[in-house]
Amino acid sequence: MVSARFKARERRGRAELQLEEMKSSQNAPLFGDDDRNLSKKSEVRHPVVSFLHLFFRTSAIFVYLLYDYFSDHFIACMVTIILLLSCDFWTVKNVSGRLMVGLRWWNRVDEDGTSHWVFEARKSDSVNPTTSAESKIFWLGLIVFPILWAVFVFSVILTFQIKWLAVGIMGLVLQGANLYGYVRCKMRGKSSFSNVAKSYFGAQLLKQATRKT
Repeated sequence: MVSARFKARERRGRAELQLEEMKSSQNAPLFGDDDRNLSKKSEVRHPVVSFLHLFFRTSAIFVYLLYDYFSDHFIACMVTIILLLSCDFWTVKNVSGRLMVGLRWWNRVDEDGTSHWVFEARKSDSVNPTTSAESKIFWLGLIVFPILWAVFVFSVILTFQIKWLAVGIMGLVLQGANLYGYVRCKMRGKSSFSNVAKSYFGAQLLKQATRKT
């Protein structure tokens, strides 16, 4: 009895959380979209954030490609690249995504230890709409650089430069994770509406059934 009620409450909570994520995710501008909350002004409202959005990942690429001209020490170059990639991951995940395109993804842990990945988007009636210039800068940087790191990983494997394999995988994983998270912010609501609705109404029916018993 108690277990059934607990399960019904947990399912209902998850369904309501997914519905909120779905409603918020439908209004975030993807690269090339013409959403209502996308300002027609081609201006950069956050120049520092836009600069940092590209700076760390571009610097990591330059150090990776030109390390022979900077230093003969492989360990120093590897540490520098990893630090730049780490700074880029934190900046893109916590700052540039929220300010430039109104998206955010994060992890929430319930009291019972259950982990939930949350994907959020700014409401369409926001007083600070996203500009087309910042949207293009954000998505262009987010998409291009993981592709470059994937190319680097394949080139390292083909040329048997195994010492650079860990660095290439690190760049691909960190930047690919942000790309995956922000695409989920945009696409989650469109892809799972029917499943969320079924889950929500199923939880409601189960709740009514447990009340009657």
